[in-house]
Amino acid sequence: MAELKTKATTQSVSAFLNSIEDRKKRADCRVIAKMMRDATGKRARMWGTSIVGFGSYGYKYASGHEGSWALVGFSPRSQNLTIYIMPGFSNFDKLMSQLGKYKTGKSCLYIKSLEDVDQNKLKSLIEGSVKTMKRKYPAK
Repeated sequence: MAELKTKATTQSVSAFLNSIEDRKKRADCRVIAKMMRDATGKRARMWGTSIVGFGSYGYKYASGHEGSWALVGFSPRSQNLTIYIMPGFSNFDKLMSQLGKYKTGKSCLYIKSLEDVDQNKLKSLIEGSVKTMKRKYPAK
């Protein structure tokens, strides 16, 4: 069975954020990081080389594959800020309708910048996501 490539590392989150060349994107990442730290009560950790994650949960599939992943996280990709909302978006229809300009994947929220979204709605989405994940995967 293939091993998960993206794992928590000891890489410096501050150094990673400071390396973001675009000043606006760097500032947006710091705001998102604060939202996530407030929602989880956890310090940021790097997951792989480009994902900033907060907290973690353990999962196990019916196939027997198991691993660990961040409760919530983000990555400053070249095209978008990618925000990882692990339970997906189906339970957040009302928030999503009020969020602003974005695209989604299964568990990824793609925004160009924080100016494109209602930051209070984004904060509520992050908090709701963390609560959902903590219920689904209680700490052992």
